[in-house]
Amino acid sequence: MRIGIPKEVHPGERRVAGTPRTVKLLIQQGFEVVVEEGAGFAAEHLDSMYIESGATITTDVKALWGESDIILKVHTPQMHPQLGEHEADLIKEGGCIIGFIWPAQNEEVLAKLNARKASVLAMDCVPRITRAQKVDALSAMANAAGYRAVIEAVNVYPRFLMGQSTAAGAIKPAKVLVIGAGVAGLAAIGAARSLGAIVRAFDTRLEVGEQVRPMGAEFLELDFSEEGSGSGGYAKQMSKEFLEAEMKLFAQQAMEVDIIITTALIPGKPAPKLITAGMVESMREGAVIVDMAAQQGGNCVLTQPDKLVIHKGVRLVGYTDLPSRMAIQTSWLYASTLVNMIDEMGGAENFTIDLENEIVRGALVCHAGETTWPPPKKQVAEPSGEPEQPWTEEQGVETKRGSATKEKSKLGVIVLLIFAGLALVGLGMTAPDTFLRHFTVFVLACFVGWQVVWNVAPALHTPLMSVTNAISGIILIGGMLHLSGAPTEAITILGAIAVFIAAINVSGGFLVTRRMLSMFQK
Repeated sequence: MRIGIPKEVHPGERRVAGTPRTVKLLIQQGFEVVVEEGAGFAAEHLDSMYIESGATITTDVKALWGESDIILKVHTPQMHPQLGEHEADLIKEGGCIIGFIWPAQNEEVLAKLNARKASVLAMDCVPRITRAQKVDALSAMANAAGYRAVIEAVNVYPRFLMGQSTAAGAIKPAKVLVIGAGVAGLAAIGAARSLGAIVRAFDTRLEVGEQVRPMGAEFLELDFSEEGSGSGGYAKQMSKEFLEAEMKLFAQQAMEVDIIITTALIPGKPAPKLITAGMVESMREGAVIVDMAAQQGGNCVLTQPDKLVIHKGVRLVGYTDLPSRMAIQTSWLYASTLVNMIDEMGGAENFTIDLENEIVRGALVCHAGETTWPPPKKQVAEPSGEPEQPWTEEQGVETKRGSATKEKSKLGVIVLLIFAGLALVGLGMTAPDTFLRHFTVFVLACFVGWQVVWNVAPALHTPLMSVTNAISGIILIGGMLHLSGAPTEAITILGAIAVFIAAINVSGGFLVTRRMLSMFQK
């Protein structure tokens, strides 16, 4: 099978859907890979590097599209500026295209692809499940975008981010507010913290606070009972009352912080307006707002997509190509998810559109001339309502056999206890006094030591600590008993040493366990 990797024609796009490293992986899987001349130049991947990896370089764009079984792209197919034709019209009849499609916003493109009976897999529609993490291109790009957002903010911020003490006076660290603590928000938090800023974060999903706080950031919460977790790990639309309380919080924070990074998005809807013109004007001169939702309308009312706007001393960054500004890294990340998707579909030998595969079915938006997006929801099996099967004689026989087995096991335990009791009585009548005295100490030490551990809350020690503390408890009790009535001085000294060492072990075990447990506490 042939895979085609065309040059991206979207204005300003520097990423490429295949790097020399991932091309080599595809060839190892058995694919023939054809790359358009100059496709990776903006990402600093020369044509010679693709040739060394085993790919073929071509200048015939129409042949690349029309003769490739699979097309790998970054952006949605669009009008080709040199050819004057739409990329969707160039694809092979019944071919396959994998890339960012955004089906909700590109119905016309889907219609063109359906006319070619193409199978279309949208990397932006990959289901958010654990098994699909290896093909989660959105998270990979969001991670890079969050990091780059901080870099862009620092680039235009006219002050230090970290605090310093200089001969001229002390410089306070900058305060950064991150709105939306998803993948991009967490990446922004980590980058800002590493640069020495004081970071605050807000999200309608309260559970993400457990991810924010360990990163050294303050998680802002509203005194409100509503919670914003939606399906698929995204936030949902909140009530009017919640939004009013949220806006008051943002207005207060705008007067305190130096940099605001917004990442708030709701799937299928325009970006919510969270930063008003009044909030912008309340920020001090030199403050920065990086609006990562600029492509969907922006979280700030003054944001202009792909532009840096200065409004009354406040810099508003509305760049929509943050991942593209790290093209070397993001091209490899994105191309790796494409390789994983193709591997999920069977590779070169068994490449199929498996509708039973939840990853493939979730990403499939067009197939055999029909739009298949959104995928159908899984049907949960309900009780059939059929009457229960009548009780059979065989089932009755099996139940009786089980009951008889249980009765036999109970009888065996009773018989064993009786023999053990008789053995102890016989041992007491025949054994010498010295043996009985030591045997009694051993039994009491085992019993009391076990009870010492058994009555401690299990949360206070791990299974390993439980065993070691039980053994130490036995030693501790035995040593204490020997201290009270030892026949010789040597036994008394040994008992004292045993008590001392066992006590250290027991105390240390509980201290270590408590410290381990504190690592997992909120």
